[in-house]
Amino acid sequence: MLVVGTVGRMLGGFEGAEDIAQQVFVRAWRSAARYRPEAKFTTWLLTIARNLVFNEIKRRGRVVWAAMESEEGITREIADPGTRDGLDSLAEQEVGEAISKAIARLPEMQRMALVLRRYEEMPYEEIAEVLGTSLSAVKSLIFRAREELKKELRPYLGE
Repeated sequence: MLVVGTVGRMLGGFEGAEDIAQQVFVRAWRSAARYRPEAKFTTWLLTIARNLVFNEIKRRGRVVWAAMESEEGITREIADPGTRDGLDSLAEQEVGEAISKAIARLPEMQRMALVLRRYEEMPYEEIAEVLGTSLSAVKSLIFRAREELKKELRPYLGE
């Protein structure tokens, strides 16, 4: 689920994510001899995923982003629907879609760093390994991504 979820979030939706995830595992199998046991396996696997996702984005030329759905492919309400009216649910859904679209518009490296940190709860050091960059670069990528999201989501933040 780690690979499919990460790929889906990077592509802005889960359509095609399973195909790319399958390619990740095929490449991992083919290059298993090059895996270094001192490296964390998930880091190595997500590095392969990163490369395939970036290639897919380039192949598409331009990406049409859609609102993301949950990993199970369904939309779930978080709170008890009996305690809220339909207007609140609609507003929550609108904010969720705005967040997904704002994340989708981030540059590739910022988006990947943010997705790995926020959704996969990966430590900065591992993100640096996956992205092939330094720890300070990862911190900068995530900071800039968060600043951009704050700017784009200002209407929803009440500022």
